[in-house]
Amino acid sequence: MAPNPITQHTTYNPAAVETISKRPQKRIEIVEPDPKWPAAFAVIKARIEAALSQDNLLYIQHVGSTSVPNLPAKAVIDIDVVVADPTAEEMYVPALENAGFQFLLREPTWHEHRLFGCDDPYANVHVFGPDSPEVVRHRLFRDWLKDPRHEDDRELYVNIKRQAANESRKSGETVMEYNDRKEPVIREILKKVYEAHGLLGDESTNT
Repeated sequence: MAPNPITQHTTYNPAAVETISKRPQKRIEIVEPDPKWPAAFAVIKARIEAALSQDNLLYIQHVGSTSVPNLPAKAVIDIDVVVADPTAEEMYVPALENAGFQFLLREPTWHEHRLFGCDDPYANVHVFGPDSPEVVRHRLFRDWLKDPRHEDDRELYVNIKRQAANESRKSGETVMEYNDRKEPVIREILKKVYEAHGLLGDESTNT
């Protein structure tokens, strides 16, 4: 039986990233949860919905640590925007740029990911297609950490986030290097998520 694509880890390849533009790097710092984060997501969601055609926009979801109530996080709203075809950039890039979102990068080899940013509220807007396993992983991870039965994993994740942020600041690293420091713990938690949802079967996964 072929492995479930949701459980397959893809190693980040910086050489495959096509940089469109850059913005100043926000300080890598874990802060206490802000009750305004859900409202910030709602503001950005409304801007995206107003900008994009209903035929092209499939759905929007709040992901990342700011989507988990009472979880310390970087003060960055992460949003997944799922469109019919992320390679058809003419269908959404001009509209998002006109709505104030900065086109930052393109990753054709990683689920056709496109990244946009905005500064008020500060956010990362990730564009994927409907078949991307990444949007499923984001949702599963978010919902697992929101579940009060998984307090141990929440604490584990918060601890590695704080440790990674401290080490990355000391070393002058980028956000991608910060993410690399968290990766082993994320994969450890995801393995539990996959097992709980019956996604692993008899396979030995590389999550």
